[in-house]
Amino acid sequence: MTDLANSITTPKNPARIDFNTPALQRKRRIRALKDRLTRWYVLVGGLAVLGAITLIFFYLAYVVLPLFQGAELTAKKAQSPAWLQQDAGKPLLLAVEEQNQVGVRVSDKGEALFFAVKDGAELNRVKLPLPAGVVVSSIGQDQPGSPLVALGLSNGQVLLFKHSYKVTYPDNQRVITPQVSFPYGEAPVALNANGHALEHVAVSVNDDTLLLAGSSGNELHVQELASVENMLTGETTLEQNSILLPQMVEPIKAIFADPRQQWLYVLNGRSQVDVFSLSGKSLNGRYKLLEDGDSDVTASGLLLGGISLMVGDSKGGIAQWFMARDPDGEPRLKRIRDFQLGDAAIVQISPEERRKGFIALDASGKLGVFHSTAGRTLLTEQVTDGAGLMALSPRANRVVVEEGNLLLPFRLHNPHPEVSWSALWGKVWYESYDEPKHVWQSTAANTDFEPKLSLAPLTFGTLKAAFYAMLLAAPLAIAAAIYTAYFMAPAMRRKVKPVIELMEALPTVILGFFAGLFLAPYVEGHLPGIFSLLLLTPIGILLAGFIWSRLPESIRLRVPDGWEAAILIPVVGFTAWFALGMSPLLENWFFGGDMRMWISNDLGITYDQRNALIVGLAMGFAVIPNIFSIAEDAVFSVPRSLTYGSLALGATPWQTMTRVVLLTASPGIFSALMIGLGRAVGETMIVLMATGNTPVMELNIFEGMRTLAANVAVEMPESEVGGTHYRVLFLASLVLLTFTFVMNTLAELIRQRLRKKYASL
Repeated sequence: MTDLANSITTPKNPARIDFNTPALQRKRRIRALKDRLTRWYVLVGGLAVLGAITLIFFYLAYVVLPLFQGAELTAKKAQSPAWLQQDAGKPLLLAVEEQNQVGVRVSDKGEALFFAVKDGAELNRVKLPLPAGVVVSSIGQDQPGSPLVALGLSNGQVLLFKHSYKVTYPDNQRVITPQVSFPYGEAPVALNANGHALEHVAVSVNDDTLLLAGSSGNELHVQELASVENMLTGETTLEQNSILLPQMVEPIKAIFADPRQQWLYVLNGRSQVDVFSLSGKSLNGRYKLLEDGDSDVTASGLLLGGISLMVGDSKGGIAQWFMARDPDGEPRLKRIRDFQLGDAAIVQISPEERRKGFIALDASGKLGVFHSTAGRTLLTEQVTDGAGLMALSPRANRVVVEEGNLLLPFRLHNPHPEVSWSALWGKVWYESYDEPKHVWQSTAANTDFEPKLSLAPLTFGTLKAAFYAMLLAAPLAIAAAIYTAYFMAPAMRRKVKPVIELMEALPTVILGFFAGLFLAPYVEGHLPGIFSLLLLTPIGILLAGFIWSRLPESIRLRVPDGWEAAILIPVVGFTAWFALGMSPLLENWFFGGDMRMWISNDLGITYDQRNALIVGLAMGFAVIPNIFSIAEDAVFSVPRSLTYGSLALGATPWQTMTRVVLLTASPGIFSALMIGLGRAVGETMIVLMATGNTPVMELNIFEGMRTLAANVAVEMPESEVGGTHYRVLFLASLVLLTFTFVMNTLAELIRQRLRKKYASL
């Protein structure tokens, strides 16, 4: 029996597989080679991606780093020109032309002397046409960048002239010829009818109107000269009108008129300024400049544009003042920000001609470089042994100081003074604004523009756009992924999933074009229907599910298991048709026929056609495929053994899904959300075309925004390579990259923690 059993169960000649045949060995070697090549390919590719990202990060940092460097002052060889050794008179004005080759010095002798900046050699000397027996008693200039100079004379008159520089190229060599011209004639203009010497003088030109202001002791004299052209002869004459203003009580220290000829600032007494309204010919207010009773005003000047008044005191402090409206709407002179040079008295403040920066010199010979908007003190350096007269070139890259019988030239390197931490992220009180604000406005048409480079509204706009996009996309995508992977029939899943993933292939520029040209005006015209649709759709789905659960089993069993979702298609379609069809009626019943006007007028909420709602709808549609695809794969990849085990223990499908499947798939779902958020943060074309592109900080869903990515796309082509605007745009890119990196790092840490926590399920 044993032999019989053995003969039945054990074959006499069993077929044996030989795994050591040459063919199988060759296949194993090829497979091993492919595995090694694939492993190295993936490793090298991954390292290359990491290296590329690292290089991008360092390149952005390399471009951005110069923004935060200070100024650098380099002393050149001191000059002792012959004309300065002679009796050249007391210097009243020192200036340098555009190319830093020719300088001009105006003295109290009534001479304009042009000299070479390189070696101090005299180039030309022009004797100004002063009346006989009259000397120069004061000097004033038009706003920074203007060559117009006014000389106050000892007989109460004012001589106006311009210094200009003609550039020619004989024999391909640049030659600069300095010139003096008299745009209002060589005859002085009478300002003080009593003939008293003008101790201070100010000049301002606005279109064809010339404003002159001067003082003699406590007397204030203001005249307006308008150019009038004779229509018959074509001759131009000056029509002179006196402006009567309240007279001063304290001795006058300085006078300034803003370029728009709206305000006249008269510094008087120890530390006081009277502000006059030239349009109303009245006193706006009398303001105390210094709170310290031991300090005096020792220097003053207007910044580029003539809006800000800079005041230096006897203790080395410099304050910026300009007119701003109070809550009651009245303009008042307000102290905006302060700077400190040293302990010695400020003797001169020279503004830049192209930026809102300035340099200051104190009585001890210390020079400081500042920028008003950024609130930066870029440099303080000792340049002389005592007080002198200094000049700043139009490009703000040369400084010339006259001290005694010496000319001291300096090279100033200060490429990006406009940028500081407070200017980028804090509220800044900009000129002509009533309060500090976050503003991005990099360019303007006028040359005295104050760049506003706050990244706060751009970052806020980026987060706002991502928030509204995720608010729409995340619930829909996650819910769709869970249903598709867990409840839907396999045959239906094979049709639905590719269609949703195909949505990812739609170019975002097409979505942005559609959102801007069709969706935005459609939503504006159907606001009640849109909001009704958002409310009625979930109600309709829940109602349809409730009705379906109450139908007889004979009807419900006719639909194959997992195909119930198809029933919702007509439900959603009918709900959309009903909500949008009722939109005109709802608008007439509840909103007076125009919901947009009701929102703006009754609620006081600004409504822009291209707003955050449009961005949320369009960009949410673009983000849904990313989130859905990854989340669906995560849910579908949950081992079936966990699902079957839960069901076998008596759990319902819903309990299994919420307590087993979702917890196990949570790392993948979280990754899907983070990838979707990263897509929303970095999106460019949709937010560029579907928003008003206005960099405002408003949570209002009906207000537009501007994002970091869209701002870079819009302004990079028009920025000057290497300029401050150019580097700030790179800084915006670096902020975006850093934000994405931090978010991805946190997401990976959380994902690993979730995976570790629920790995035991």
